[in-house]
Amino acid sequence: MLFLATLLTAQEINWMSMQEALDAQKNNPKKIFMDVYTNWCGPCKLLDKNTFHNADVVKYVNENFYAVKFNAEGNDVFEYQGNTFSNPGYKEGARGRNSQHVFANSLKVRAYPTMVFFDEEGNVIFPIPGYYKPKELEVFLKVIGTDDYKKITNQEQFTKYQNNFKGDFKG
Repeated sequence: MLFLATLLTAQEINWMSMQEALDAQKNNPKKIFMDVYTNWCGPCKLLDKNTFHNADVVKYVNENFYAVKFNAEGNDVFEYQGNTFSNPGYKEGARGRNSQHVFANSLKVRAYPTMVFFDEEGNVIFPIPGYYKPKELEVFLKVIGTDDYKKITNQEQFTKYQNNFKGDFKG
């Protein structure tokens, strides 16, 4: 029974709130990987089902990032870089779309899903909008996780990095 519980746990990303991730960074600096989603977004649900349950993605994210699940139309309240972020237009029980959270707006999130990477101090590295399969997401996870992004200063260099990237994720 313990083996089965361990196996099931191993297939889950250790999601937390943004406040929990920022608090965790104070004691143990680590990058943040944020999934910005909405409840009504079809591609967000596919990303959750097909990519975020892939064993390679789960293992890499859990080992290298604090993973944040952030509802872009939710009502979380938290402190970030000296500011309090909330969703003053949030309507409890609203069907379909709700107002966009101020934090999602400040990140300039215009499409769902969007994944946002933050450095060990909580500063935004960059966002990537859209649905990615595990093998497609791998290059982004690893360019950030290994700090290779710090050596890339333009799109041409990233394209070269991407073309030379040898991934090992399955699926």
